[in-house]
Amino acid sequence: MSNENPNPIGLTELIQKVKQELLATSIPASSNEETDIPLFSVDSVELELQVTVKKDVKGGVKVYVLEAGGGASRDDVQKVKVTLSPLLKKEQLLGIYKKLYPERWQEFIKTSVDSLTKGDDNPNF
Repeated sequence: MSNENPNPIGLTELIQKVKQELLATSIPASSNEETDIPLFSVDSVELELQVTVKKDVKGGVKVYVLEAGGGASRDDVQKVKVTLSPLLKKEQLLGIYKKLYPERWQEFIKTSVDSLTKGDDNPNF
């Protein structure tokens, strides 16, 4: 592993950070949370990483994510593909949203349909 980064990021730490970023609200501070309507959901996220595996002094194994241009030799580098998927299906999330915000449901549907058909010149669609 490179001596350039004395505090490399572990695989678990990276996955936790990605999950936090995905779950964080992306509502700008200037917007009104009461009127913002979610239009997108994430079905899954696939990460392809280059990692190194090191044994620590206690006999445990640590997996570190390499930085771009990391200094590990080619033989030390492993490729890992990780797929993160939500625990709830899209239909379940929609049901929860409808229960939590019944007064906003019609606006949610209208906004979603308008967004999906924006720019569509076909009136029969």
